[in-house]
Amino acid sequence: MRILTTDPTDTWPAGRTGSALVLRFDRTPAERAVLDRWMSDNLPKGVVAECFSVGDLDWHRRVAEQPDDMMIVPIRIAWSAPTQMGTSRWTDALAALNARKPLAAVQKRILHDNPERCTVICAEPGSVRDLRSRFHSTTSGDGSFEAFIGRQAELALERAERAIGSGRYKVPRLVSEEIRSSRSFVTGAKMLAQQTGHRVDEIARTAEGYLDEMAAAHSRLAIDLFERFGRFLMRAYEVGVDPERLEALVDLNRTHSLVFLPNHRSYLDPFVVRSMLLANRFPANHCFAGNNMAWWPMGDWTRRTGNIILRRSIGDDPVYKFVLREYLGYLTTKRLNLEWYIEGGRTRTGKLRPPRFGLLTYLIDAFDQLGDTGRDVYLVPMSIVYDGLPEVVSLTAEQRGAAKKPESIAWLLQYPRATGKGFGKVHVCIGEPLSLRTALGISEDESKRHRVEKVAFEVCHRINRATPITATALVTLALLGVDDRALTLTEIEVVVDPFVAYFAQRSLPITADLTRRGELRHTLDWLSDNGVVVRFAEGSEPVWGISPDRHLEAAFYRNSIVHHLLDRAIVELVLAAAADGAISLESEAWGEALRLRDLLKFEFFFPDKEEYRNNLKSELSFIAPDWRDHISDPEYSKRILAEARPHLAHRALHSFVETYFVTADRLAVRSPSRSIDEDGFITECVGIARQRRMQQRLRSSDSTSTEVFSSSLKLAAHRDLLGPGGKELVGRRRLFAAELAELLARIQAMRALAASEVESRYL
Repeated sequence: MRILTTDPTDTWPAGRTGSALVLRFDRTPAERAVLDRWMSDNLPKGVVAECFSVGDLDWHRRVAEQPDDMMIVPIRIAWSAPTQMGTSRWTDALAALNARKPLAAVQKRILHDNPERCTVICAEPGSVRDLRSRFHSTTSGDGSFEAFIGRQAELALERAERAIGSGRYKVPRLVSEEIRSSRSFVTGAKMLAQQTGHRVDEIARTAEGYLDEMAAAHSRLAIDLFERFGRFLMRAYEVGVDPERLEALVDLNRTHSLVFLPNHRSYLDPFVVRSMLLANRFPANHCFAGNNMAWWPMGDWTRRTGNIILRRSIGDDPVYKFVLREYLGYLTTKRLNLEWYIEGGRTRTGKLRPPRFGLLTYLIDAFDQLGDTGRDVYLVPMSIVYDGLPEVVSLTAEQRGAAKKPESIAWLLQYPRATGKGFGKVHVCIGEPLSLRTALGISEDESKRHRVEKVAFEVCHRINRATPITATALVTLALLGVDDRALTLTEIEVVVDPFVAYFAQRSLPITADLTRRGELRHTLDWLSDNGVVVRFAEGSEPVWGISPDRHLEAAFYRNSIVHHLLDRAIVELVLAAAADGAISLESEAWGEALRLRDLLKFEFFFPDKEEYRNNLKSELSFIAPDWRDHISDPEYSKRILAEARPHLAHRALHSFVETYFVTADRLAVRSPSRSIDEDGFITECVGIARQRRMQQRLRSSDSTSTEVFSSSLKLAAHRDLLGPGGKELVGRRRLFAAELAELLARIQAMRALAASEVESRYL
C-alpha cells in the first residue's frame, strides 16, 4: 500500500474493526515517521489501535498483557529500487549499493524526491488466541510466546510484501529460531541426550551451534549481487531452456517442495541454475556447499545467497546428523526448494559420475520422519551441457595426474578472465520430476541403503535421458573415432550424417542448432580457435584432426553423449561375438549382454535387467527389423553387422575398454602377495598407457584418464582381484586380462568396419 493512498479499505485489513495492537517494525526515525503518518491517515473509524515498535525494550511485556481477542497487526516499510540510477551524487551510489535497505540519510532524500519508492506493508492480522494455539501446536511450548508472535509477524510481512509484488522472490526468515523452538527439535535433543548420556542442555547447545554453522542466511542484496556476478561470468553464453518444462515446474512448485539435482560440469553451474530459476518466478533455492568454499569473503557471501555450508566429513557425529535432518525436514515442510549436485563434484571425463548418497539419505530420513502427514517432495533431474567450457583444460589436466588447484581469493579474481570468450550456448534440460513418495513406495524388507541407491540411480537415469546431443559432442565423436587421422569437411560430413539420422530414428534429444546449415563448419572453427582441433589449410583443401595431447579434452565433450550410444554399442558387440562363433545368437546372446553389463557397471548407469533387455531388443530391431526370423542362422550376425549403419561400439567404448585392459594387464603381472596402493597403482597405469600409446600399442589417445582407471580398479575390487592372495589369484587375474583382450579385439574389428565404410563412401 502506497503511503499516498487515502482510502482506508485499501490499507487496513478488510472487515477488521474494534481494538487492535499494531506491531511496528521500523529501523530508522524516517521509517517511524512514515508509519506514524500512515496510522494517522488510514486507521478506519471504530478501530482503537495501540501502536508500538518491536524495538521498544518492553514490547514483550505489553504483548503479554493483551486479551485473547486482541488482533495483532504487523506493519513495516518496503523500499523499492529506482527505475533509473543516477551517477552524479554519492547518495546515488549508496542507493545502488542496497536499494531495498537504504541508509537513514538516503531514506530522507528518497521520501523527498521519490516517495513512490516507499511502501507501507500491512500484514494479515491474527488474534492472540489463534497465535497461542499455533504456538502450542508447532513448538515445544518451552520458549517465549511473545518471541513466537514476533517471528510470526515478520513471516506475515514477508508474505504480504510478495503478494503486492514488492518482494521479487521468497526469502525465508527466522529459520534458526523456528527450528530451535519446534517440537521436533526439542524432542530429538532429549532423545539424543538419553542415547549419548549427555545432558539435554549440552546437546541443545551443540545442536544450536551446528545449526548456526550450516544454516543459510538469505539476503536479497547478496542474492541480487550473486546474480549480477553470475551474469558477468556467463557473458560468453546464451542460456537455452524449454519454457514449457519450466512452466510445468512452476505449477508443481505451488503445492510441493522441489529438489533440483543437476549434473555438475562447471563452477558456472550454480550461476546458470540460479539465474534461470529467478528469471522464471522461482524462489531462491537452498543450495549446499562444502566448507572448502567457506574462505573469506566467499563463505559469508555464499551463505547469504542461500547456500548451506556443510562439513566435508561428518563422521559419526550424531548431533550434526540430527541437525541436518531437522533442517531438511523444516525446509521441505515450509515448501522451500533445495538444490545440490548428485555427483558431489564436477565431472572430469564429461560423463555423469556415480551419485553421492549422503544428502539424499538425510532428505529421505527427514521425509520418513514427517510420515504421511507431510507433503510430497519432487526430485527434479537437470542436465547442464555447455557447447564449450573453459574449465576443460584444467579438468583434463587433473586426469593426467595434475593436482587440483585450491579455491582462493586469487582463484576467484582469475576465474572471470577464462569465461570472457564466446563459448556458445549452455543448454539447461529438465528431466521428468520424480515423486519421492512414489519412489520410496517399495517393499519394506529392502534396506535403507538400497532404497537411497534406487532413488539416486533413477535420478541419474533421468538426467542422462534429458541430456541433449550438441554439435560439439557430435564433431568430437566423429574425429575421435578415426584414430589420429585428419578429415576434410566432406569426409566429416560422411561420418556425421549417419549419426544424425540415427539420433532422429531413436528420437534422442538434440540441440536446436545441431542440424542447422553451416553448424558443422562453425563448430570445427570454434574447436580450432580453442586448440582442441587442429586445422591444416596449406594443401589442396582444409583438413581437421584432434590436436596432439588434446584428446582428453575432445573426449570430455564426446562423453556427454556416450550413454545415448551404449545400448547400440552393446548390441554390436553381442553380434560381433556371435559372428566370431564365440556365442550362439539364438541361445547365448542375453548371457553375453549381461556379461558386458557387469563389466561396465562401474562406468555407466544401466537400468534394471528387464528394461535393459527390452532396450537391447528395441535397438536390434533398429538395425535389423527381421532379426527374430533369422536368429538361428549362424551367418546372420556377420551379415547384419556388416550392413549396420553407423557402427558405434568403438566410438563409445574403445577408450574405456583399453583403460580397463591396461589395469587388468598390470594386475596380471603383479605379484599376488603385494597389496595395492590405489593412487600409486593408478599413476603406474597412466604411465604405462601413455608409453603404449606412443608405441602405437593403444589406439585411443584418451585412454589415460585417472578417473576411468579408478573405475576399473573398483571393478577389480568387486571381482576380488586386488589381493593379496596366492596362485589362484594369479589365474583369476589372467582370466580377467584375457576377457578384456578378447573384447578389445572385437572393438578394434568394429573400428576397422567403420573406417572401411568411410573410405568406401568417399574415395
